[in-house]
Amino acid sequence: MSDLIETRLVTLDAHLGSTSTDVIQYLAQQITQAGRAASAAELAEHALAREAKTATGVPGGIAIPHCRSAAVTVPTLAMARLGTPVDFGAKDGPADLVFFIAAPEGADKEHLKLLSKLARALVKKPFTAALRAARSNEEIVALVSEVLSDAPAAPAAPAAAPAATARPKIVAVTACPTGIAHTYMAADSLAQAAEELGIDFAVETQGSSGSKPLDPALITQADAVIFAVDVDVRDQSRFAGKPVIQVPVKRGVDEPEKLLKDALAAAKDPAARKVPAGNETANERSTDSASEGFGAGLKRALLTGVSYMIPFVAGGGLLIALGFLLGGYAITDAADQYLTENTLFNLPEAGLLAYLGAVAFKIGGLSMGFLVPALGGYIAYAYADRPGIAPGFTAGAVAGFMGAGFIGGIVGGVIAGLACRWINSWTVPRWLRGLMPVVIVPLLGSIIASGLMFLFLGGPIAQLTEALNGWLAGMSGTAAAILGLILGLMMAIDLGGPINKVAYSFAVAGLGAGSVAENPAPLMIMAAVMAAGMVPPLAMALATAVSPKLFTGAERENGKAAWLLGAAFISEGAIPFAAADPLRVIPASMVGAGVTGSLIMSFDVLSQAPHGGIFVFFAMDSTWPMFLVATVIGTLVSAALVIILKKYVRKAPARAAEEAKAAA
Repeated sequence: MSDLIETRLVTLDAHLGSTSTDVIQYLAQQITQAGRAASAAELAEHALAREAKTATGVPGGIAIPHCRSAAVTVPTLAMARLGTPVDFGAKDGPADLVFFIAAPEGADKEHLKLLSKLARALVKKPFTAALRAARSNEEIVALVSEVLSDAPAAPAAPAAAPAATARPKIVAVTACPTGIAHTYMAADSLAQAAEELGIDFAVETQGSSGSKPLDPALITQADAVIFAVDVDVRDQSRFAGKPVIQVPVKRGVDEPEKLLKDALAAAKDPAARKVPAGNETANERSTDSASEGFGAGLKRALLTGVSYMIPFVAGGGLLIALGFLLGGYAITDAADQYLTENTLFNLPEAGLLAYLGAVAFKIGGLSMGFLVPALGGYIAYAYADRPGIAPGFTAGAVAGFMGAGFIGGIVGGVIAGLACRWINSWTVPRWLRGLMPVVIVPLLGSIIASGLMFLFLGGPIAQLTEALNGWLAGMSGTAAAILGLILGLMMAIDLGGPINKVAYSFAVAGLGAGSVAENPAPLMIMAAVMAAGMVPPLAMALATAVSPKLFTGAERENGKAAWLLGAAFISEGAIPFAAADPLRVIPASMVGAGVTGSLIMSFDVLSQAPHGGIFVFFAMDSTWPMFLVATVIGTLVSAALVIILKKYVRKAPARAAEEAKAAA
C-alpha cells in the first residue's frame, strides 16, 4: 500500500487557490514532481475533463477528483487538507479534504481495488475526522495505509437471496466513467440509507476493480431498481420489466434516501418507467472478459457489435426511404448527378423535392456504408475496449472492400478484438505503457486482423456471402413462408432478448445488400421481422381491451401504452405481460408473430426501413397495405390465444389469488 501514497504527496492546511481547477493543477504537479506522472498538464487536463462530466465533491466537505490517464506511470493518491475550503460541486458546501486519485490507463486490478476502497472509506465519518485531526504528513500516510490494509469490507449485497420478508426490496447498479470513486461511494451510501429505512437492499458495483453480478433471485424478488450511473448498465436486460429510477451516480452519494423513496413510489405506480429489454451496449461486457468461455464471449461481442451498428442502419435506412419518397425510385441513378451538378440555388429540372430526395438518399447511403466497419469495430471493442476500435473498424472496412459483407465484418472484428486483448496482456517496460493503448495495440491489432482478412479469409468469406445472397434472392413460395415463420417465432420468444436480436440482426445485416428491383429478398426479411415484432404488444393491448377482467389493474394500464409501442415496433411493450405470465403470454405471442412473418414473406411485402413500424409505411412502396393486413391477422391470433389460455388454462392457486387481488 505504501506505493500508492507517500509523505511528499500530502499537503496540509495550505491555500492552493480559490477554484477546483487550481487545486487539481497543484496536485497534478505534486504527482509529476514525485516521478509518478510524465506530464502535469496532461494529467490535470484529464482530471478536469472528468470533473466536467460529474462534480467530484461529496457530502461532508470532501472532494475526490480522479481520472485515468496515459500520463500516469504509477497508481497514486495525492491528498490536500485545505486551509481555505474550495467548491467542488457538493450540495452541502466547499471541501477541505481533497484526495486526487490518479490511475494509469492500464492500472492492474489490485491497485484499482485499493483506490476504490479508499473512496468507500471517505464516506465514513470516523476516518474523515481522523484525517482532519492529523498533525503531520506521516500521520496522514499511516491513516490511509491502515484503511487500505484492512481486511476487505463485507459486500453491500448479500451473496444469496434473503429469506422472504414483508420489507420492500430494492436492487441497484452504480457505475461512473472511471469506476474508481463514485461507483463505490454511491453503493455504500445507498446501502446505509436502505438499512435506516428498513429496506432489503442489494447493489452491484460496475467499477474498475471488478463487478460481481447480482444474484438473479434478488432481481426477480425486487420491487424496483435504481441505476445510479454515468455510463451504460452492463447486461441491462436482466432487469427487464422492473420499475426503474435512473440518475447520475453522484445523486447516489448525495441523495440516497430520496432515491430509495422514489424507487418505492415507482414500484406502486403502474405508469412508472420500466427497464426495457434488449438495450445491451458495448459497456455490457465483463470486467474480466478473459475469464469467460469462448462461446459466452462471442455472444456478448456479437450483441455489442449489433447494438452499435443498428443506429447507422436505422438512420441510413430511413433516410434512403425518405429519399425515395421525395425523389421517386429513379433517385438511385440520379442522386450523384444532382449533388455534383446542382445546388439548392441551382435546382435540377426535376425540382426541389427531387434534389432534397437526392440529399436524403446520399446521406442514408453513406450512413449504411458504415454498417460492416461499425459491426467489426464494436465487436473488437467488446473484447479489448477502446484499443480494439480502430483495428476492428479497419478489418470491417477490409471485409467490405473484398465483398465479404457482414460475415466478414464479424470474423474481422472477432480476430481484431482477440488480437488486441492478447497484445494488451503483454508485460512491457513502464516507459512503454503509455504508448500501448494509443499506438502499439491498434497498430499490431490492425496488422494482424486486416492482414489475415486480405491474405487468407476475405476471399472465401466473400464467396460464402455471394452464395447466401443468391439463395435468399431465389427464395419464394413455401421456402419464403417457412423462413418468415421462423423469424416471427424468434422475434416473439424473448421480446428483445438474445434470440430476438439474432433475428433482427440477420434482417438488418442484409438490408444494405437489398434493392427493390434486383434483390428484394432482404427487404422482405426486414418487413417480416418488423411486423412480427409488432404483434406481441399489439396483441396484449387488444386482449386487455376485449377481456379486461383477465388482467390486473397494472396490466390494463400497460395495455393502453402497448398500442403505441406495438405500432412503433417496440416489442418490449409486451414484457410486463410476459414477465407476469410467461407460460401463457409467450406461446400466444409466438404463434401470432410466426403467422405474421409467414404472411409477410408470402405477400412479398418490402421494407427499406429497419425500424418505425406503421410510421414508416412510405418505405414499403405499394406493399404497405399488406403489411397492415399481416400485422392485424397476427395480432388477432395472439390476442385470441392469450384470452383462451387465461380463461381455460389454470395457474398455481397462489398466483391466481394474487392476480385476483390485484385486479380487484
